[in-house]
Amino acid sequence: MRKGILALLAMATFGLQSSFACDMHGITGIVEENGLWIGTDAKGINTITEEKFNAVLDRVEGIYSPIIKEMGKTLQVIRKWEDGTVNAYAQQTGNIWKISMFGGLARHETITADGFALVACHELGHHIGGAPKKSSWFGTSWASNEGQSDYFGNSKCLRKYMEVDDNVAMMAKVDVPAFATKKCEANFSNAEDIAMCQRGAMAGLSLGNLFKALRNLTTPLKFETPDTNVVSTTNHNHPAPQCRLDTYFAGAICDKDAYDDPSRTNAATGYCTRAADYTDGVRPLCWYKP
Repeated sequence: MRKGILALLAMATFGLQSSFACDMHGITGIVEENGLWIGTDAKGINTITEEKFNAVLDRVEGIYSPIIKEMGKTLQVIRKWEDGTVNAYAQQTGNIWKISMFGGLARHETITADGFALVACHELGHHIGGAPKKSSWFGTSWASNEGQSDYFGNSKCLRKYMEVDDNVAMMAKVDVPAFATKKCEANFSNAEDIAMCQRGAMAGLSLGNLFKALRNLTTPLKFETPDTNVVSTTNHNHPAPQCRLDTYFAGAICDKDAYDDPSRTNAATGYCTRAADYTDGVRPLCWYKP
């Protein structure tokens, strides 16, 4: 009888760990579980080649491996170009912190190279994005929740990723919606910072359109039409696609330094907050309860 109870407890604990971290089956990856598979033989999907897939991950890994090493951990970026899975996930196994990236997601028609970089940043956000964390029966888990990982992805990680580029020249070739440009210009004065804000916004739109496509939604996602829902408690799961776009956009226009590190316990540290009289760049209320 005692052995049976212990076995049930072990199973329950394993189930909680799988549910409350980004698990290897994609159930709680950057998107919900889906059966979509985009193999390497898919034609006319987008322009992310295997070379680009690896170049994006090389840069992300080059930035964050030393940072995570300083924490006494080892970052593993698991690259599965051949795998057609349309998802990504994060795991922690002892001192090994992993992000798994799939070619299927990179090959989805909505995904740009910057959108793919933002996926990697989201997965890193589960490890180091700070509070709020996913909840569990035992308190809080190791993983920053979905909305926070989105917010970290654009406000911290992608900004570091972009800073070595000539962003002004890059964005001169992109048709950025006027509303996004206006917000970027209102929150930044330096031309490079404005361009990085625009670039982050467009990366967020790429991912927003992925979430929209996977949920078979037809209403266009727009920067100027934010989700009007207000949660009574913080939602730790995947917010709706418009809400997620709002979060990416908030991360892009938040003027906090990308090197102002977040806190594991204090959601205010390193981010734009209403308590500090920010109106732009704050976590959207469609998933976050201050």
